[in-house]
Amino acid sequence: MKGYTIEIRFGIVAVDKGFITAEQLIEALRTQVMGDIDQREHKLIGTILLEMGLVTNAQTDEVVKELVKKNKSETAGRP
Repeated sequence: MKGYTIEIRFGIVAVDKGFITAEQLIEALRTQVMGDIDQREHKLIGTILLEMGLVTNAQTDEVVKELVKKNKSETAGRP
């Protein structure tokens, strides 16, 4: 598809790096959605995973660096 891009997300990178399982990501997403439904403060998946004790601060930093790197490479060729 012309112009189609896939947005890489924190949780996907964390799974790809082996920091969490797909099931753990789904549980974190469930927690995020339920918080939104209950009109609590929106939390980022990385924050939820940290609070659940599933990732460390160092792992979170590594995922964010990977996201920045991927974002730069994807936008490098755009006008």
